[in-house]
Amino acid sequence: MTPNQQGEPFLEPRLRRLLEQAYPRFSEAEFARRRRALAEVIARHRCDHLLVCGEHRAGTGVQWLTGWPITTEAIVVFAPGERELMFVEWYNHLPLARRIARDAEVQWGEHRGVHRAIAELKRRGARRVGMIGPLAYAKLRAVGGEFDLVDLNAEYPWLRMRKSDEELDWVRIGAYLSDLGIAALTREARRGLTEHELGNIVERAYVGLGGTTLIHFIGVNSMANPTLCVPPQIHSTRPLADGDMMFVEFSAFFFCDYPGQVLRTFAVGAEPTPLFRDLHATAEAAFDAVTKVLRAGVSAQELIEATAVIEAAGFSVYDDVVHGFGGGYWPPVLGTKSRPAGPVPDLQLEANMTIVVQPNVITRDERAGVQVGELVRVTPSGFERLHRSPRGFIRVG
Repeated sequence: MTPNQQGEPFLEPRLRRLLEQAYPRFSEAEFARRRRALAEVIARHRCDHLLVCGEHRAGTGVQWLTGWPITTEAIVVFAPGERELMFVEWYNHLPLARRIARDAEVQWGEHRGVHRAIAELKRRGARRVGMIGPLAYAKLRAVGGEFDLVDLNAEYPWLRMRKSDEELDWVRIGAYLSDLGIAALTREARRGLTEHELGNIVERAYVGLGGTTLIHFIGVNSMANPTLCVPPQIHSTRPLADGDMMFVEFSAFFFCDYPGQVLRTFAVGAEPTPLFRDLHATAEAAFDAVTKVLRAGVSAQELIEATAVIEAAGFSVYDDVVHGFGGGYWPPVLGTKSRPAGPVPDLQLEANMTIVVQPNVITRDERAGVQVGELVRVTPSGFERLHRSPRGFIRVG
């Protein structure tokens, strides 16, 4: 994936063919790999069956196992060596679910999907049942009342953090779609446009190609009289004006579960002020410092140590500086020494993990900030850029 001569993101033909499929699908070998991984998890916990659940578009495990993105509700009954059985709501979702989840038997949940799953588990003689994914409390109690229920949600991140080569290709497409949002904003942002209108520009860049939105956070701040240090999650009616700065965080999905994440800062109709130049230069230096130590085997603590350039410049952060990403928001979630993001996990990164390095450098009074960074792939000796949005303080207007 490289920029074309006009500076627009470009997707190589091999990946474009994936993007142009009617409904993208992983290979049978990839799905078999996932089933083996789940079988190992339930064997380690001495379970005989597993429920993989999702409700209201939440619960990525169902799509990871079957290919079906969650709509209203989906509950999958899994056991090694057996075909998956999936109960979905609503009835009019059945035709598409059967088309996309070709390796699973798909049945209507009849608005009592959890009870249908319980009946199936009883028919099979299940005793100890693992569970991955969200399930409403009443449904959880119903399952727990019939079986020895084992919460396996702590295992799921590790299944998703280690990406296969096929998954990495899907992530590259998500990165491409997200980069299209940055390119569109660079081209079309101008004074007078509201945050709502800017968000519309971003979505129009990739929705026509089949991309969908995970997030497009857009923050607008006066460089002369700043009052905002981190992009808000909901757009407002505030219009862009000359002398503003704009900082953004975009994640566009490829087929509902494989996003990129790219973060950039813009100056509107003016050169950056000295304060914002310093903030941005520190954020870029922090990105370079973290990625300089990035490699398979690096510890979470080493990554935190690399963020010291931020505090040395007299600044701080508000957002997390590093987090795992791709199919969910994963460990390690890290801040800095002065603004920790919780307990530091005792883990080392592995090759083919994908993480976001995103220094949101702010003033200590929390009135000004910038955002830079992007999703990268960890390699045995360093990292691979997955995005091609140009770095630097972007000028618009």
